Amino acid sequence: MAVYLVTGTNRGIGLEFVGQLLARGEQVIATCRDVDKAADLMKLDERHTNLEVLELDVTKADSLTNLPKRLADHTIDVFINNAGVYGPRDANFGNVNGDDWGQTLHINAVAPILLTQLLLPLLSASKLKKLVYITSKMGSVEDNSGGGQYIYRSSKAALNSAVKSLSIDLADQGFSVGLLHPGWVKTDMGGPNAWIDTQTSVSGMLKLIDELNVQNSGRFLAYDGKTIPW
Repeated sequence: MAVYLVTGTNRGIGLEFVGQLLARGEQVIATCRDVDKAADLMKLDERHTNLEVLELDVTKADSLTNLPKRLADHTIDVFINNAGVYGPRDANFGNVNGDDWGQTLHINAVAPILLTQLLLPLLSASKLKKLVYITSKMGSVEDNSGGGQYIYRSSKAALNSAVKSLSIDLADQGFSVGLLHPGWVKTDMGGPNAWIDTQTSVSGMLKLIDELNVQNSGRFLAYDGKTIPW
């Protein structure tokens, strides 16, 4: 049994990660911004002794710094950074707002690295040492043939760039690092017309996480194992 820390677990992909990991018998630490609004997550918490739910608001510095303090007696084997936002849907050229851009960049790209820095002592104590960041194909510069969506695209491109550096910088410490695109998933963010459900997406990503090691660290993959161009 490994210990998994998963962020952004109140719904959608994050909630599915929690459910599938619990079904496997893993120990799960699940974070979300507002526990009072995470009814489905709390139902899982009532039924499983191997689940611990904690509040985490990645927009607040004190919330970030308090999390590792609350987990001081834990060793974390796998960190899955799933928390993220899309930002304004109409963020196309001529309609981009700087405040919206800054907030989305912070949540999607800055906060994951800040949190990793804070959690590193707890992760370093593990034998697995796996860091996983849920990103998006929309962060691929080479794959961008549609334009638009300046805020979301750039925030995920920034995350990809930072995590690629992370995979290099932490390699000599035995960490394996992955960037995973979940696919176009039927969630509140993906919408009802998306191609796959959360079960398909998460089961595919968990297979890749299980296979993640120092030899294949630093890759940008889709949930089905296909390589995505940077």
